[in-house]
Amino acid sequence: MKPFTFKQFQIQQSKNVFRVGTDGVLLGALADVEDAAHILEVGTGTGLISLMLAQRNAKAHFLGLDINQEAAAITQLNFDNSPFHLRLKNKFQDFKTFETEERFDRIVSNPPYFEESGSEKDKIARQTVELNFVQLITKASQLLSENGIFSVIIPVEAGEVFISAGKENGLFLNRRVKIKGIENSKTKRLVLEFSSKEKEILESEFIIEKSPRQYSDQYLELTKEFHVFK
Repeated sequence: MKPFTFKQFQIQQSKNVFRVGTDGVLLGALADVEDAAHILEVGTGTGLISLMLAQRNAKAHFLGLDINQEAAAITQLNFDNSPFHLRLKNKFQDFKTFETEERFDRIVSNPPYFEESGSEKDKIARQTVELNFVQLITKASQLLSENGIFSVIIPVEAGEVFISAGKENGLFLNRRVKIKGIENSKTKRLVLEFSSKEKEILESEFIIEKSPRQYSDQYLELTKEFHVFK
C-alpha cells in the first residue's frame, strides 16, 4: 500500500493493519497533550496518533502498545523513520496484561468499536474482540497519573456506556467534542476526555465537511500543521 504523507512524517501502511483514517487524525489533533511528559497510546495501528501528538508536544515521551504483531512492526517502522524517534517507544503487547510501575500523564486510544461480527476485515482493529470499552477504561484508570487525562474517540452510540464505566472506575468526563461528518447531520463520533477530578464538562461541536468531499474551515484549521492539502 502507498504510504500516507504528512508534513513532518510519513505513515507506512498495510492491508492487514487499520489504515490512516479521519478518527485517528481527529484524536491526534484534538487530544489535550499540553504539559504532558509521559503518554501512552493503546492500540497504535500505524502509530499515527502518537506521531501527531509528538509533533504537538516536543517534550513528551511516548509508549505505544498493540496486540497485532504486524501493527506493532509497522508502528515501530514509522516511529523509527520520524523526526521524533528518540521520544517514541513501541511494544507488541496486550493492554489487558500490560504491567508497569510507570504512571502516564495522558492515555489515548482510538479503540475497536464494532461488536463481533462474521467479518474478518480489520477484525481486531474494528471490533470489540480483544478489548472492550469497560476493560479499556478500567485499565486506563489504573495507569493514569494523579492529574492524568484519558482521551478516546468512539461512536456516539457508545458514549453513555463509556461515561458510566468511567465513573465506576473513578474517572469523570471533563470534555466532550461532538463530531459531525457534515453540516446539519447527526453526531457520529465523540472525543471524550476523562480525569480523576470531577469538574464542569467542556462541550463543543466539530464538523468535518461543509459539503460532500469539501472539508470544513474548522477541519482545515485544525489539521493545517499535519495534512498536505493539494
